[in-house]
This record gives sequence, C-alpha cells and structure tokens, in this order.
Amino acid sequence: MFSFEGFLDLPLIWYGLIATAIFLYVLLDGFDLGVGVLFPIAPSEQSRDRMMSSVAPFWDGNETWLVLGGGGLLAAFPLAYAVILPALYIPVIVMLLGLIFRGVAFEFRFKAHGGFRRVWDYSFHFGSLTAAFMQGVILGALVQGVEVAGRSYAGGAFDWLNAYSLVTGVAVTAGYALLGGTWLVMKTEGETQAWAREIALYTLVYQALFLAVVSISMPVMNPDIRELWFSVPNIFFLFPLPLASLVLLIIIRRDLHAGREYRPFFLSFGLFFTGYIGLAISIWPYIVPFAVTFRQAAAAPASQSLMLVGTAVLLPVILAYMGYSYYIFRGKVRDDDEGAY
Repeated sequence: MFSFEGFLDLPLIWYGLIATAIFLYVLLDGFDLGVGVLFPIAPSEQSRDRMMSSVAPFWDGNETWLVLGGGGLLAAFPLAYAVILPALYIPVIVMLLGLIFRGVAFEFRFKAHGGFRRVWDYSFHFGSLTAAFMQGVILGALVQGVEVAGRSYAGGAFDWLNAYSLVTGVAVTAGYALLGGTWLVMKTEGETQAWAREIALYTLVYQALFLAVVSISMPVMNPDIRELWFSVPNIFFLFPLPLASLVLLIIIRRDLHAGREYRPFFLSFGLFFTGYIGLAISIWPYIVPFAVTFRQAAAAPASQSLMLVGTAVLLPVILAYMGYSYYIFRGKVRDDDEGAY
C-alpha cells in the first residue's frame, strides 16, 4: 500500500491536525455553548429569542470539529484513544448527553408555547452548561497526567474527579460565557446588546482569575512543566505568552467600556489562543500526558497516509462550507425582527 512515509512526517502532521480541530471546536462551539450558559439570565423573552437566533445557523456545523478531533484520534493515534477514553468515559458520556439535550432544545423550543417553552429554555441552558463544564473537567484531568501501565489505562473510573478538574471545569465555563457574551455584543443590538456587554465585562473578571489560577497551578503540580517555563533561556522565549494574555484582557475590557462591537469577540479568540499555545507547549510531545508521546501512539504509516488523502479532500470543503455559512448569516439579529430562527 502506498505511504507518504519518507516524504512527510505523518505523526507530526496528524498531531497538528487534531490539535487544530480541537482548538477550532473550542472557539466555535465555545461561543454557542456560552450563549446557552447565559440563556436563563437574559433580560427578556425577546432577548432569549434573539440569542438563540444568533447561534441557530452555526451550532451544528461548529460541532464538526469535535467529530474530526475524536475520529482523528481514533484513526491516527489508536493507542492514545484506547488509553484516554477509559480514563474519561464518565465525563465524556455526560458531555455528550449535554450536547444531545442542547440539540433537541434547538428544535423543540421553536415549536413550543407557554410553559413547555420554558422547559426547552432550561434544557438548552443545562445542556450547554453541562457540556461546557465537562469539557473543562476533561481538560483538568488530562493535564494532571494519565496513569498508564504498558499499553492500557491503569487508573480508576473516578480518577478524573478531583478539586483541580472541578476548577478547570468552572474556568472553561467562564471562558465560554465570555465568548458567548462578546458574540452577542457583536450580533445583537438594543436591550440584548447592552445586557450582553455588562455580562461580558462580568465574565471577563472570572476568566482573568481562573486563567491565572490554572496557569500558576500547572507548574506547581508538575516539576517538568516548572523546569520548562522557568529555566533560562526558556523563560525569555515563553514569557511573552502570559504577557500577551494580560494585554488582551486589558484591551477587551477597554473595548467593552468604549462600546466596540466586533473587536472584543475576536480578541477573546486571541485570549483562548494564547492559553491553548501555552498548554500545548507544556504537554509537548505527549498525546497522553505525561505517559505516551504522539510518535509512540501513531498508527501505521499506510493508515495515516490513506486518511491524509481523504482529509486533504474533505477539509477544504468543510472550511469553505462553514465560511460561506458565516458569510450568509453575517450581520445582526435585531430585536425588532419578527422572523423565527
């Protein structure tokens, strides 16, 4: 069978593809999960209608990247998949149930009236909240390391459940709420936008707090990460990352106070990007922190080559479709619109 081995570094390419897919999922599904997290505290029923209308054209397409990340992990790094999934079965299943509830709420809320509509409002909220929180818990469990013996998970069913993973769960939820708030500032106007601006400023404080807590705790817990970040000359090369996060936090706050509509959302993306790059540097080159590297977990070169051909064909199509969707549904969802989402 034909293989690109010898021409391309296949494990590194797939490691980069999966990391990119996960990052795109966090950004794109993060803002619509954030809208769901904020849903019950919206100032009016009309605002909730506008909130759901703002994400309805995009939410299912955003989850494409979760499928690509999970499917790519199974196909390109089967050993990593076989270790990570048993370690995280419970939070992954709970996350998926949350996504299912949220997806059902999108469809049924449109048809519901009266008290039943409130049922789907809370289904949308709690589904989004559960998915966001569990994604943070999964992140916290992974960065602490996974216990591996040979080629199998060697820990218990609830090793993921600890104080640190709960903190990261709240941190990711706060980050998604910030994305959702700044998205609504960009996509709405009037009462909804004014409320979203206040909420974004409020969640920005929590995001800054939890970002600091998580950033400090990782080097404290892991001596290898501490050595990586604070040794000379590494500290001089890596210090710009936390500095960039601080600058972005300050600019987002100023932009929200100044009444800017678009830049806070994209700068929030930048805030997630600096955090993601810092995390990637901390766990490099592991795909199962801190036990299995991406090269040790890689599938056979022939398998990775075949999948790379398919990905090279399909990925541009997916990107073009999503870009077209965002272009078609650009502009604001107005408070005086009478159309349904």
